[in-house]
Amino acid sequence: MRMVCLDLEGVLVPEVWINFADRSGISALRRTTRDEPDYDLLMRYRLDILDREGLKLPDITAVIDDLGPLDGARAFLDSLRETYQVVILSDTFQEFARPLMRQLGWPTLFCHGLDVDIDGRVAGYRLRMRDHKRAAVAAFRSLNMRTVAAGDSYNDTTMLGEADVGLLFRAPDNVIAEFPQYRAVAAYADLRAEIDAAFERLA
Repeated sequence: MRMVCLDLEGVLVPEVWINFADRSGISALRRTTRDEPDYDLLMRYRLDILDREGLKLPDITAVIDDLGPLDGARAFLDSLRETYQVVILSDTFQEFARPLMRQLGWPTLFCHGLDVDIDGRVAGYRLRMRDHKRAAVAAFRSLNMRTVAAGDSYNDTTMLGEADVGLLFRAPDNVIAEFPQYRAVAAYADLRAEIDAAFERLA
């Protein structure tokens, strides 16, 4: 069986935190996993800013409700699912992802959860497990699934390394430079071609 594992933000949908930063005018929130490899450090940094600015979950979800998939993402994903098993492995949160998953046709998503107070304050977050993307790919491989994974950020690189074939999609220059072992592409047609070619080699 052939399994494709995709990151969500930056691959299929816009970066939530970047869009929220732009809408709120807080440029410090533009920092993402493309910039910071330590996810726990990044989330503590974000939560500190939200607390300081008095921003709550409804403020973030109002921005998410206005977002849609990246141009061409839905068609790419639908086509991919006709041929392969596909799962989205993301470090986003269930509370953020639901409206985006609806627009993508409800693909399978593994992600994390937020701890939210009764007044909507984001008090913390709950990781499904540390390094869950890598662990998920390892589990699929233990089930004798051939796996191809694609992502764009530091937090995707262990997933790419665990897969039979890892690909970078629309990754920033710093990630591409640090991980030259992964072929980098920037268009859905090229990503699909790389996925198909990878499975042909793995057959």
